[in-house]
Amino acid sequence: MRWILGLLAMVFILAIGGVGAVLFGFYHFGRGLPDYDYLADYEPPVVTRVHAGDGRLLAEYARNERVFVPIEAIPKRVIKAFLAAEDKNFYEHPGVDFVSLLSAMVINARNYGTGRRPVGASTITQQVAKNFLLTNEVSVERKAKEAILAFRIERSLSKDRILELYLNEIYLGFGSYGVAAAALSYFDKPLSALTIGEAAYLAALPKAPNNYHPRRRLDAAIERRDWVIGQMRRNGFISDAEADAAQGEPLVVRDTSASDVASADYFAEEVRRELLRRFGETALYEGGLSVRTSIDPRLQVIAETVLRRGLEEYDRRHGWRGPLATLPVAAGWGDALAAVPAPKGLGTWRLALVLRSDAKTAEIGFADGSLGTISLADMKWARPWLEDQRFGAAPTAVDAVLKPGDVVPVDAAGAAPDGKPAAANSYALRQIPDVGGAIVALDPHTGRVRAMTGGYDAKISEFNRATQARRQPGSSFKPFVYLAALDSGYAPTTQILDAPFVIDQGAGLGKWKPSNYTNKFYGPTPMRIGVEQSRNLMTIRLAQTIGMEKVVDYAERFGVVEGMQPHLSYSLGAGETTLMKMTAAYGMLVNGGKKIGPSLIDRVVDRHGRTLWRHDDRPCDGCNETDWNGGAPPVIPDARAQLVDPASAYQIVSMLEGVVQRGTGRRIAELGRPLAGKTGTTNENFDAWFVGFSPNLAVGVFVGFDQPRTLGAQDTGSSVAAPIFKAFMGEALQGEPVVDFRIPPGVRLVWIDHETGQRSNPGARGAILEAFKPGTEPTGVRTVIDGGMPAGESGSDPNSAEGPRPPVATGGSGLY
Repeated sequence: MRWILGLLAMVFILAIGGVGAVLFGFYHFGRGLPDYDYLADYEPPVVTRVHAGDGRLLAEYARNERVFVPIEAIPKRVIKAFLAAEDKNFYEHPGVDFVSLLSAMVINARNYGTGRRPVGASTITQQVAKNFLLTNEVSVERKAKEAILAFRIERSLSKDRILELYLNEIYLGFGSYGVAAAALSYFDKPLSALTIGEAAYLAALPKAPNNYHPRRRLDAAIERRDWVIGQMRRNGFISDAEADAAQGEPLVVRDTSASDVASADYFAEEVRRELLRRFGETALYEGGLSVRTSIDPRLQVIAETVLRRGLEEYDRRHGWRGPLATLPVAAGWGDALAAVPAPKGLGTWRLALVLRSDAKTAEIGFADGSLGTISLADMKWARPWLEDQRFGAAPTAVDAVLKPGDVVPVDAAGAAPDGKPAAANSYALRQIPDVGGAIVALDPHTGRVRAMTGGYDAKISEFNRATQARRQPGSSFKPFVYLAALDSGYAPTTQILDAPFVIDQGAGLGKWKPSNYTNKFYGPTPMRIGVEQSRNLMTIRLAQTIGMEKVVDYAERFGVVEGMQPHLSYSLGAGETTLMKMTAAYGMLVNGGKKIGPSLIDRVVDRHGRTLWRHDDRPCDGCNETDWNGGAPPVIPDARAQLVDPASAYQIVSMLEGVVQRGTGRRIAELGRPLAGKTGTTNENFDAWFVGFSPNLAVGVFVGFDQPRTLGAQDTGSSVAAPIFKAFMGEALQGEPVVDFRIPPGVRLVWIDHETGQRSNPGARGAILEAFKPGTEPTGVRTVIDGGMPAGESGSDPNSAEGPRPPVATGGSGLY
């Protein structure tokens, strides 16, 4: 009996000691533990997603790829898969599963020395404690702290909140944090579309994602997935039939579907900059913003295609700059070619090594060992490049251009000019352009940018020539000079003297003697022809007459040039601007003179669905009503400021339409649609522009070298930029109804003679309909603007073919 009492006393003492040890452990390891209260309101860093106008994904910005999903939105099959794999008693234990812990200890003791992986017993709550509050250190102290925190978390948070934190925080490989991001990364599916087998595979990943990589370790991945499915069956989460079907599924990883993604590198980067500027770095990379942009993926593809093609065509016109590299043609040439880094901008083209060449063909080889040929017809453009964008004679033999050992870009050859298909394994010589360019398309009524690309390829340079390149617009600025004059009471038929113009710039600066592109003088000419033919001397005289201060005012109203000086040279486009600003300014011409600002973002929503910002901030009373009684729809006010007389804006539109029909942009008239625009070329042909519009789409094109230099003696806005504009409009407007330019109330259309500006009759030679404000129609009396130049400084010879000068209107205060 005494020994029984002694045993009971010992057990009691050990129990007291055990309880004391546990209490001491709680006290010792529980001191200074991290605060867990913030988990109640914790919002994990979440990826910001940028979408195109049609909903397709455009870009994602995040430090970690994570998509947060509330527990209510996570499918039951996904929850059950993770519970089966990680913590089947999650909803029963108080934070630590003592039953599973004891079972794991027994199993591990039994398996000791067998080489089997130890069985763990950490609960989901313990994993939340470790992932959010502790480190990954492997030690008894960390496990003790983990258990203590698990008890405390269970007392503070609901089971669903703990599970929500876990499922949105856990790393599952492929750079994905949380089950929603993993579902997209592995299977290109939302959680709701996952099968039982796919959910089970994701649940197999938390312990060691790399050990179950679906491509590198497929067998191990399937084995682990099937184990999870077995656990789901064992715990009654799925039926036997569902388990058998799930285990029979192939494990197929799907890349993101191209149909769900839009590509626009320059546009996306510009959006990123704006989000960073507007909301800050933390909100951009951790805030889980949902951003809807204005981009139209169809128009964006057209813009990128026509710009690349236009730059390539320009580049080929100016000759061959030589091979990218040279290699010896010897054994192992395929490996040597494979080691040559692909140049940025190569795109779908391939690198080839010239193996031999003669007068008619070159034999080429690729890194995979395949062979092909280049004929003379497919490299006829490869004249030698010369300084200042000049070029030599067209090659008459292939071996005059391509030598054995040359590494060159090639593309599959197209059909011959006679329509015959290209021979098998026939390739064409290619060259990555070194010229830059950009294109912008926007809605002229709202300013929403529908397409934008800032260069040939963002991989070559992220510098956005649509928004960051400040260049002189040349003659594309002139419409704003003429608009200021129209608003000042002049008419499209106003006669302006086209004659020599000279101004003394001051001591030591010499005289400024601008000239027309043709270096000819045309005498008194209607304003319309000055716009259509881009006459410099007429523009300068008009600016001198109305005053450069007024021109500066209009340039600033339309946002074209900031800080513009009132010098006459600025009337010819000497001030610097960007393509985006010019395109928006032209949009304000065709929309009747209403103020717009270019915008890439339509709306920004936070992770909770609250709108943080939207482009269209007009009030709309009644738009949020849940019921509609069938009456008139709500009227949304037009809050755009009116910058100029709508009649003046239409007169400019009409004259710019004449540029396309009869002037420097006449090659565009082949499209047979109402289109208008203006070319622009700067001194020595450094920059080439074409900016124009249809009634509902404004488009601007710029081409020029990043380090300004000539594009070539004959390369102007008309020959370089206008073809790109034409190609874009031809595709963008295909299938769209033909719409005429809108004529505002009060405008009178009068038949006039195009050359003289005097009244004419319908059907008469050279007769056109001209737009006038009431009271400004031709009266038969011609007054000629000469800019108020002093006698002897400018003018025309009264004995010239132009005849005596008509009465002259003088005035103006601008000086250069």
